[in-house]
Amino acid sequence: MLVSDLHAAYESDPAATAYPEILLGYPGMIALVYHRLAHALFRLGATLSARLISSIAHSKTAIDLHPGAEIGPRFFIDHGTGVVVGETAVIGERVRLYQAVTLGARSFPVDENGIVVKGTPRHPIVEDDVVIYAGATLLGRITIGRGSVIGGNVWLTQSVLAGSNISQATLKGDMVSVGA
Repeated sequence: MLVSDLHAAYESDPAATAYPEILLGYPGMIALVYHRLAHALFRLGATLSARLISSIAHSKTAIDLHPGAEIGPRFFIDHGTGVVVGETAVIGERVRLYQAVTLGARSFPVDENGIVVKGTPRHPIVEDDVVIYAGATLLGRITIGRGSVIGGNVWLTQSVLAGSNISQATLKGDMVSVGA
């Protein structure tokens, strides 16, 4: 998967000149190297080790990818500072994120004693071929349909259909399922 991520970075970034540059110098790629290892450990039940590896990546890159997040191949984070991907997020293939994107939870279910229920899906599902631009915040268990483009600084708490093109102007008109 890391090789596919490396290819995605090279093919998606016009500033990329060589694979070693991406592998050693791109924060998004560095965070993904750590994430792929942390995710494997997380799935094996070594959650403390996974979280520690995730924490190291965060401190090195300012990118916070929870080790439980499922991230498909050919994933590319451009620039990356401030990207946050929550534990139950699911990201498909050929997805691109820019800096300061948040895939977070909107609310937390609680039990009869008011204690947060653990393990419930609460982060977005991002289908294949989606681009999410800088500063976008996507909250809750929503689905971003295949081939959609989410504009910069968009605040989104509703699912969008495949092929949608969402911008702040679109949201102000309450048209969250507009085709591209």
